[in-house]
Formats: sequence, C-alpha cells, structure tokens
Amino acid sequence: MTFAAEVDLFVIGGGSGGVRAARIAAGYGASVMLAEEFRLGGTCVIRGCVPKKLYVMASRYASAFEEARGFGWRTGASEFNWQRLVGAKEGEITRLEGLYAKGQQGAGVEVVKQRATIEAPGVVKLADGRLIKAKHILIASGGRPNIDPKLPGREHVVTSNEVFDLEEFPKRVVIAGGGYIALEFAGIFRLLGAEVTVVYRGAQVLRGFDQDLRDGLVSAYEKMGIRFILNDTFARIDRTEGGLAATLKSGSVLEVDQVLFAIGRSPNVEGLGLEKAGVKTDADGAILVDDEARTNVPGLYAVGDVTNRVNLTPVAIREGHAFADRTFGGKAVKVDYDLIPTAVFTTPELATLGLTESEARERFDVVDIYKTEFRPMRATLSGTPERTMMKLVVDAASDKVVGVHILGEGAGEMIQLLGISLKMGATKADFDATMAVHPTAAEELVTLRTRSARHERANP
Repeated sequence: MTFAAEVDLFVIGGGSGGVRAARIAAGYGASVMLAEEFRLGGTCVIRGCVPKKLYVMASRYASAFEEARGFGWRTGASEFNWQRLVGAKEGEITRLEGLYAKGQQGAGVEVVKQRATIEAPGVVKLADGRLIKAKHILIASGGRPNIDPKLPGREHVVTSNEVFDLEEFPKRVVIAGGGYIALEFAGIFRLLGAEVTVVYRGAQVLRGFDQDLRDGLVSAYEKMGIRFILNDTFARIDRTEGGLAATLKSGSVLEVDQVLFAIGRSPNVEGLGLEKAGVKTDADGAILVDDEARTNVPGLYAVGDVTNRVNLTPVAIREGHAFADRTFGGKAVKVDYDLIPTAVFTTPELATLGLTESEARERFDVVDIYKTEFRPMRATLSGTPERTMMKLVVDAASDKVVGVHILGEGAGEMIQLLGISLKMGATKADFDATMAVHPTAAEELVTLRTRSARHERANP
C-alpha cells in the first residue's frame, strides 16, 4: 500500500467525543488527523442538544407572555415566526462549529472534511481515495435516528436530523416514540401552537424513568392538550391534498401536516469497514469495547454513541478525553458510569439521578421515600396549573440518598449540583443538615423531614 500520510491517531467522526480525543491527544504531542463528512460538532451541536434546547427556550416564551399578566404586565399581541427561529438557530450552530474548527486547528489537528472508512487494521481510506496509516484509530461516528425501512410512506417522515430545518411550521404534528427525544419535541411543538399527538407502542412513555416522573409529565402534557395514543404503531403514511394521512395498525387515521419519528437511535456504523478490520459488534451494530475503549482489534478504539453504552454528550466527551489521557498521556484514567445526572428538557422539565424507586426496592432490604408535590411560587400569581414534584430515594440501612427525581422548572440545573452530593456519598442526614435557601424550589430538597413511604423487602 502507498500511504498519503502517517499519523499517531486517526479519528473518524467530528462529534463531541472525537474532537475532544483529537485535541487532547494533539496536546500530548501526537500527530492527529480527524475526518468528518458533515459538520464539526456532531449530533449534539448540529442536530441535537444545542438546537433542541434553543427551541425549548423559544417554546416557553408563549406561556411566559401569558403568565406576565398575573404579575401586573399588560402585554400586547405576540407573533411567532418559525423561519426566524430556524435562521437564528442556524447562526448559532454555525458559530459553534467555527469554534470547534478553531480549537482543532489551534491544537494542531488536521481536519479532513470528507468520509473516512477503515481499509484494514491501522489503515484508513478517505473518500478521495487516499490511504492514511495510523498507529491508533478511534471510531467516534456517533448514532443515527431509526425509521422502519419497511414502513410504507417512510419517505414522508422526518427525524430529529431534519426537524430543526422544516421550511414551514407544522400546525398538526404526530410524533412516533415514547422516549425523551419524542417528548421534548412534543412539548416544543405544542407550546409553539401546534396540535400534537404522541403515538407509542408501549403502555406508558419514558420507559426506565421513575414512575412518578412518568405519571407527572403525562399529566402535565395532557393538561397542555397533548394527546397520547398508546399500544399502537404506524401501518403506513400517505401524502394527501391537505398534508399527510398517518394510518395506525389499530385502523385509526391521523390527518396531520408532519410526522416525526423519534423511535430510538442506532450506532452509525453502516459502511464503516468494521468487517474488513475484524471489529466485533453486537446485534444492534454497536462496537464492543472494554472499559478502556479498546475493541478486539489492537490499535482500534471506539467512544461515544457508536458503542451504545450511555448515549449522552458529556459521556462521549469524558470517554474521548480519557482515551487520549491513557493512550498518549500515560495516565491510568477510567470513566465512572455510576450516578450520571440526566435532564430531559420537556416543559415541565424533568431530571433524574441514581436509582428509581423500583430499582432501589430490588437492590436494598429497606427503602425510604421522601416526596413532595407543590405549586411553585411563580404559579401563585400567574394562575397556571403548574406543579413541581421532588423525590428522594434512601437506603434505610446506610441512610445514603441513592436516587433523586425532580419534575419542574430548573430541574436540570438542580440535578447537576446534586450529582456532586451523591457522588460524595451524601446521606439523608446530610441533606437535613444543609441550610435552606428561601424562597426557592430547591429548598424543598433539604426540608423533606416526613417520610412518604417505607418499603421492606420480604425475606426469601
């Protein structure tokens, strides 16, 4: 083989994990090349977390204008412009992409804006035909949204990849899926004025979350006018004069303007050349790695969503950084996947950390639950039906707080700081000994004195 270049590290994928690994490796003196066929920043920056949060913020203004009247404001007519939001979003992610590119350039990473595949162990092939020899190859190609390839009319469906750039705002939206991505978009479109229906194949949305979070969000969404159709899926999607006709397997037909599929994501490995290199994957295509990101092929590694372990941006960043520290910095660093704080940017917002109530009951002999539900201060004058729920899950034997679940404004901000407390092994007594900040919603977390429930596991 004739090689166009030889590098210490070749990174496939310019998302959160890939760019972090490349930059840190280059900082240790490694020669690094990174290939990205679309835009630097990956799912999170370009078509995920960042634009999603911007759209969530935009959607919350509608209710904010209305609530302001309860505080003495006389507000005039407000008008929402979808195209203006899309344009503003595009300007921001373009700015962020430029920062990513500048960071790579400043670190000495050579960025190649084209597709790269694995030709053989230690060899990468670029789309223009060039072969690159690499001592180490890191796959950080992320994930992609799922759509049933056999669904008639699938060409009429959009996913989270396309939904941010719709030319027109859809007045009637049906969303397939019951996970956090589906529900975040349900809240966005409903608050922006669309009629929203969520179709989910299961009996209840947000599988894997604490039951009180699931119940609380569904209740809040139904009060907002979001409709749920459960235990059902799509049979076909047809184009009509008035928009789209989504036919469900139950026989129901939904006349809508847009169908959004958010039914999960899969590792982005198609055509990557894993078979040529002999890289092992699981049944879903996820690259199998050990706790140091190594595949079964020496010199070939993978981080982020392509491994389908914990598909969160901060996890991918931590994995990419740890890989570079180990491989080029000589540091014995491993990623701790325990107690990862997670926020879902629905409205109301929800956040979770540690064990759910049901998980704790399976693990510990005696579990204490401390729960509160209240009307937040802002709602007292705005007149909205908003409610906040907070819940502590405690292992009674050690008094350790093993789970925290919050539904309400600021949940994501609170759960980040609570992550520090639980990582340090905070007990319920530690929470009780902490002085409250008044008046705040967060003070409820340290003033929960009365136990809501105690669960004792029956002896086998």
